[in-house]
Amino acid sequence: MVTVEFPDGASREYPDGVTGLEIAKSISGKLAKKAAVIRVDGEDRDLSREVEDGATVEIITRDDERALFHIRHDVAHVMAEAVQELFPGTQVTIGPPIDDGFYYDFARDEPFHLEDLAAIESKMREIISRNEPFTREVWDRERAIEFFQERGETYKVELIRDLPDDEPLTIYRQGEWLDLCRGPHLLSTGKDGQAFKLMKLAGAYWRGDSNNAMLQRIYGTAWADEKQLKAYLRRLEEAEKRDHRRLGKEMDLFHFQDEAPGAVFWHPRGWQLFQSLVSYTRDRNTEAGYQEVNTPELMDQSLWQASGHWEHFHENMYFSKTPDERSYAVKPMNCPGQIQVFNNGLKSYRDLPFRLSEFGKVHRYEVHGALHGLMRVRAFTQDDAHVFCTAEQITDEVVNITRLILKIYKDFGFEDTAIKFSDRPENRVGDDSVWDVAEEALRQALASMEVEYGYNPGEGAFYGPKLEFVLRDAIGRDWQCGTVQVDLSMPARLVAYYIGEDSQRHVPVMIHRAMLGSLERFTGILLEHYAGRLPLWLAPLQVVVASITSAAADYAREVHQVLVASGLRAELDLRSERGRGTLRVDSAHRRQGKPLYGSE
Repeated sequence: MVTVEFPDGASREYPDGVTGLEIAKSISGKLAKKAAVIRVDGEDRDLSREVEDGATVEIITRDDERALFHIRHDVAHVMAEAVQELFPGTQVTIGPPIDDGFYYDFARDEPFHLEDLAAIESKMREIISRNEPFTREVWDRERAIEFFQERGETYKVELIRDLPDDEPLTIYRQGEWLDLCRGPHLLSTGKDGQAFKLMKLAGAYWRGDSNNAMLQRIYGTAWADEKQLKAYLRRLEEAEKRDHRRLGKEMDLFHFQDEAPGAVFWHPRGWQLFQSLVSYTRDRNTEAGYQEVNTPELMDQSLWQASGHWEHFHENMYFSKTPDERSYAVKPMNCPGQIQVFNNGLKSYRDLPFRLSEFGKVHRYEVHGALHGLMRVRAFTQDDAHVFCTAEQITDEVVNITRLILKIYKDFGFEDTAIKFSDRPENRVGDDSVWDVAEEALRQALASMEVEYGYNPGEGAFYGPKLEFVLRDAIGRDWQCGTVQVDLSMPARLVAYYIGEDSQRHVPVMIHRAMLGSLERFTGILLEHYAGRLPLWLAPLQVVVASITSAAADYAREVHQVLVASGLRAELDLRSERGRGTLRVDSAHRRQGKPLYGSE
């Protein structure tokens, strides 16, 4: 007999070899009908697989949000089958589910065209209507290599050869079509439903390496039902209207050009908005006891080797060698520079916590295809801060930082904020005993504030655990912005210390803190959140004084001067022509009579 336990603590006995589907049926026929996969000891599996004795199981139904990942995985396989039916000779490579959808990369001599998507989608609906069962098979490695070589699937052969020797090689079949896959999948293609849509084509290098062949990627989206799909498509439509790149042009805020890829050319109004963010954040930092500093953008390569960035981040850094043969790096992060400020002059335990803030310009190399307006750039400004403290002070400092971050987000109009806690990764530095202290301090901080938080196991930085702050905008999109990271490594690597009560040297804990993150990116988020209609206190242009006739021009000048003297961002418009407007307003805003700025 097999004994299994359920999430509510109840347990049941079943015959040996019982499957997930049979367990679901034993609970209720309705549950079995709705079941998508079974979670066994935290691992999602096919319902057709057997369950071991002593396992804790949970039936994940199709209407559970966690099932979306598996529905999208299924539909990706359906798309791959449809492509190979319609375009024989196409090689299938990698196709994972992703946020809001899925993709598959294909190797094909001829390019796909947008009109091909309709045909592929139609074939996918046919495959789903066939209700082909998903079946899992474990193959011998050599058999698999021979099979895919005979089919001309060279990419699959490469994947198989790279699999760890001790990993079972699993193949999933749907009808006659099959693919290399770890799974799991739903019981059959018919369980996936018809709430999907192919979205776009793109190029992608094999395994993300620009030295490899260029493949063709097809993106799609899939949802549990038509209602969810339609809601998602409406969000996309709304997001397009709110695109910060379009708004930036209409509002005359910034632009990009090829001579400086990934770097922003700020226009006067855009720079005013940017400086409003800086000014507001600076005031909050001052109130919280931070001292603002500024550190060089160009520092010797040796500093980055000592800090660990050379080892972990050098492929994303810019370097320069001067005529005297010294090698410098343009800083990708502000932390090593702030440690140098801390190190300048002897520090005592009485000086801790020692809080430094900086609006530091950093530069990171991003591949050209990843650049996206203000959201993904190569040069950006971080509202960075670092707190040097003792291990005993971590909890209090994290509480103060978290409360400050949440307050700031509310000031900017973001009421829905999620916190995610990430603990030690496999590849890390420092003793586990030190990690225990840091992780427990973060947990205590969250517990003392009685805030809910999510858990990302193993997703901490290599130097310490962290909290991530995720904002939800006006149309339901999530943006990861703020971070709090407890660093157990870099202060020691860069020889930071303070004199303790025992008159001995001690290495401080360093808490990395960013509230807005990249100010450029946060500007883009704000523009899209408010669809360009920024709150009056943030608007780069708050008031326009416009004369109706030339006789009122002198009075308009007086009013304008009073407004400017009072600190308002005002412009004067003395033009006499009809239908004028000093602001660039799109047709939708004209119809609604709404300006893009706070007031007109």
